[in-house]
Amino acid sequence: MSAAHDHRPPGLEPGPVSAGDLEAVARQLGRAPRGILAIAYRCPSGHPTVVQTAPRLPDGTPFPTLYYLTCPRLSSRIGTLEAAGRMKEMQDRLAVDPDLARRYRAAHEAYLAERDAIEPLPTHPDVTAGGMPDRVKCLHVHVAHALAAGSGVNPFGDEALAEIGEWWRGGDCA
Repeated sequence: MSAAHDHRPPGLEPGPVSAGDLEAVARQLGRAPRGILAIAYRCPSGHPTVVQTAPRLPDGTPFPTLYYLTCPRLSSRIGTLEAAGRMKEMQDRLAVDPDLARRYRAAHEAYLAERDAIEPLPTHPDVTAGGMPDRVKCLHVHVAHALAAGSGVNPFGDEALAEIGEWWRGGDCA
């Protein structure tokens, strides 16, 4: 999809994690971050929005959630969608729309491939996040994946971002 049709804000380039990034993420989450490998997406104001996490936390615990949303403003807006029942609507559509189910399975497979390229999780070989590929259980994960991977990869992340709109507008989001 071209940038002109991309529903994502014009985020800054992803990249390595600085000490300032770790401090920002700790403020966003209200706790020390664990297992961060990279900043996978930044909002236009430059703050971390999505982090890429290691498949295993520093203590060795498997952590299949490769992309983790950290922006409190975006998290709140996604929470509003979840509270409005959007996940149930998506789940219902998944059961009756073969093309949507195919695209969702492809998102799952892309997620697994990215995670396994870092470190395979033999104890969780088919576990991604957010219920993929058969359920829809966490829009935060799907939005994080959509921001990190770009439009056209995770259909439910794309839908949620389109519905939320320009969440980054209105001042500094940190």
